[in-house]
Amino acid sequence: MHAWEAIQKTLDHIEANLAETIEIDELAKVAALSPFYYQRLFTRLVKSSVREYIKLRRLAVAATYLQEQQRRIIDVALEVGFNNPISFSRSFKEVYGISPSHYQKQLLPLQNFDKPDLSLSHIVVEEGEPLISEGVVLAIQQKTMDQPRVFNGIVGYYPFKYGKMLGERTGVDPVEKIWQDFFHACANHPFLRAETLIGVSYPGEAPAGHSSYFVGAESVTGRYEKDLSHLTSWTLPARDYVVCSFETTKAQMIVGMGKAMRYTRFWLKKHGLIADGFFPELYRQSQAEIMIVELWIPFKTRENFQGGKTNDEL
Repeated sequence: MHAWEAIQKTLDHIEANLAETIEIDELAKVAALSPFYYQRLFTRLVKSSVREYIKLRRLAVAATYLQEQQRRIIDVALEVGFNNPISFSRSFKEVYGISPSHYQKQLLPLQNFDKPDLSLSHIVVEEGEPLISEGVVLAIQQKTMDQPRVFNGIVGYYPFKYGKMLGERTGVDPVEKIWQDFFHACANHPFLRAETLIGVSYPGEAPAGHSSYFVGAESVTGRYEKDLSHLTSWTLPARDYVVCSFETTKAQMIVGMGKAMRYTRFWLKKHGLIADGFFPELYRQSQAEIMIVELWIPFKTRENFQGGKTNDEL
């Protein structure tokens, strides 16, 4: 068994026992490692300490329960393994920036620390071959866009945490607010029936510590130009891309996106490539309740790449 597989076994064990008392010695036995080495390996692979990870997963599950507004906060706290509602409320506010009672009333969109699938950082599949990760089927391949594609929409900004991807960040989701603003700006407009929507993160003119984020729908030449004059245009340039795609329901969108982002980063690295400046997400409706999501990642050659590893990995 590879080391990452041993840690994955403990992630499965944690997820199945969040309501119970979970001891590090118990997890180390599941991984067949000493407690000392288990904690070091866990932190390196999961990017969180064991105790912090357990807390974050308990809070993520609690947030799901709190969407049922008839549930009492004290009951939710006990169901996910907190000893009392005071420590639960304190931890919830510390991680998300709002109290559980405020969240339950407003149901603001949250970013959670997802349960990671470590295989996404250790298994390389050939282009076009599917990779299954806990119910999400990912496919990755290089594509060339021959003609630029123009989108109309709005630009917003969100706080950028270097090194933290979707599924590794916590707090109220600032990107969801930009999407809501876009749909409000285009409410009841036939333009929104465009086949493809886009969300794209890029530096732009964002203030320090933030990233720009454009949300829009693909424009059709000769249609709606006058009605869309209040919107901003953004062009997806013609060039080569690495495209990671998956199908999802709206409820599973964020989890699937986090997996796609993590796997794309790993795949690029293993092929001596690195993302080049902007990160487009394209969305197309496949059928009722099902969306096709594609990450179109522009890339360039990674410096100091040697046979599957960069110099700092050798």
